[in-house]
Amino acid sequence: MNGQGELEPVARQSTAEIIAEQLRSAIMYGSLEAGAQLGEADLAARFGVSRGPLREAMQRLVQEGLLRAEPHRGLFVISLEAEDVRDVYNARLAIERMACQLIMEGDRSAAVAELTAAMEGLKVAAKSRDRIAMSDADQEFHETLVRLSGNSRLERMAHTLLVETRLCLDALQKRYPAPHDLVAEHRILVEAIAAGDTGGLLLLIEKHMADAVLRLNLPQSTVPESEPA
Repeated sequence: MNGQGELEPVARQSTAEIIAEQLRSAIMYGSLEAGAQLGEADLAARFGVSRGPLREAMQRLVQEGLLRAEPHRGLFVISLEAEDVRDVYNARLAIERMACQLIMEGDRSAAVAELTAAMEGLKVAAKSRDRIAMSDADQEFHETLVRLSGNSRLERMAHTLLVETRLCLDALQKRYPAPHDLVAEHRILVEAIAAGDTGGLLLLIEKHMADAVLRLNLPQSTVPESEPA
């Protein structure tokens, strides 16, 4: 704290933050499976921590919607039903559509440069045909897109939704687009930003989310229709 009484940034994460991030990752990659119950004693031993920071970390994930609390039973990893998946993509659409609008109002050149770099990672993953690597690169692209909006609240919400998206990983992998198509779907988003085509970009991001819902073989009725440019 400085002489004026203002709080200064803390350089390192708290123990609870580190645990929460590891739990998110375990949920995202399936190490903690959907529906699995989390045992405090076991997790505290595995992390080598007391139950205090563990409980704080788990409560964060409850607030984010990645864990659910059942009275007298404990905490469980959420399971996503078809309706939940539709809701996730509808929420992602709302966030990423707004992110696109903000990008178009800001420094488009900088956004194109960063998204082009993210595209390179997607191309490498596509060449490997490794579905998990492709999912990682896909997520990195969309996290970059939202971050470039400059809105930290959108970024926080998007991160949780992207983790929820990965809970559908098994279903997504069975219907994932061909590597070439995956790259093409993201390339046209970058090209629309470079061209300054706001209307086209918003239509493309809506189609991008709608196509994901269709690939999961879910009804498309809850995906908002495109607005006129």
